[in-house]
Amino acid sequence: MKINALMPPVGSLPALVSDQLVASAAAAVGEILAEAASANTTRSYASALRYWAAWFQGRYGAAIALPVPEAVVVQFVVDHVARRAQAGLVWELPPPLDSQLVAARLKQRPGALKLSTVVHRIAVLSSAHQLKKQANPCEAPAVRHLLARARRAAVKRGERPTKKTAVTKHELGALVATCDHSLEGLRDRALLYFAFASGGRRRSEVAAADIADLRRVDERAFVYRLEHSKTQQAGPSASSTPDKPILGVAADALAAWLTASGIAEGPIFRRLWRNGRVGPGLSPAAIAAIVQRRAARAGLDGDFGGHSLRSGFITEGGRQGVALPALMAMTEHRSVASVIGYFQAGGVTDNPAAHLLAHTD
Repeated sequence: MKINALMPPVGSLPALVSDQLVASAAAAVGEILAEAASANTTRSYASALRYWAAWFQGRYGAAIALPVPEAVVVQFVVDHVARRAQAGLVWELPPPLDSQLVAARLKQRPGALKLSTVVHRIAVLSSAHQLKKQANPCEAPAVRHLLARARRAAVKRGERPTKKTAVTKHELGALVATCDHSLEGLRDRALLYFAFASGGRRRSEVAAADIADLRRVDERAFVYRLEHSKTQQAGPSASSTPDKPILGVAADALAAWLTASGIAEGPIFRRLWRNGRVGPGLSPAAIAAIVQRRAARAGLDGDFGGHSLRSGFITEGGRQGVALPALMAMTEHRSVASVIGYFQAGGVTDNPAAHLLAHTD
């Protein structure tokens, strides 16, 4: 499909206006934000649409407007997805435009994007068209076929989706062992146990945890009511199990933190100032940083982050033979497909079919 006729010469690319969105894209952002309860979703959608607006302006010398032609979406794919050629991996994004996008902080680094990033940005543009009730180029057969081929090519090159290293029971013990009895140590110990024991909470859910939703039911037991999650953005549904138990050592750690910090209302997990004062609630990014910092102190190898506790909870559950429905009731997963990989990984060595040679001489 030839679409280069739509483009100005690379040497005459206009300066990007990274902090502005055209009216149609801005309206789409507003409609999406009005529907989305998740702050993370809000940020990612706004970021994706800003990138679309800047890329389109730089590529075609005009402001983006909906509906976007199908050929433009195809060009977006070939501009950003690497493909193998005789000279190695190549893509079509002109270097001057690439440099402008990086300078405008709309791209982290020059070069092709991850396929998952391209898919996400096309999905966001698709949502914008749907909300505006416009003909959707992202659902065109040519676009869907091109993305399917790009996925297949990536797999053939040996590319795999990157996943954070799971923090199972063993790794959790190593992380907790780095926490001393300082205020920071008490906070981090409570945070790690809370995130794991309450069902592998997402970092955004840990950051949003509030005293108002926590009640003590026994000397070594709390119940935390998860009012909002990624899968329950409008609040708990009839099929959800919003009450999450925090028992045993996890309850002990949480009680110790609350006593030492004196927190009686508001966010459970807070920033700590150098003078020992307790500050405002932690951000989701700070939650991930705590996991990474504790993993480094423990000397653990791997790519750790906020999602490590969530994947580790499911993996450990599979390892200990916990039924999948029981795990999903804790994690609030609604799709078996999204959780089964972690579950199977945890129980893979316990599969009876793996022991067929167990009694071989």
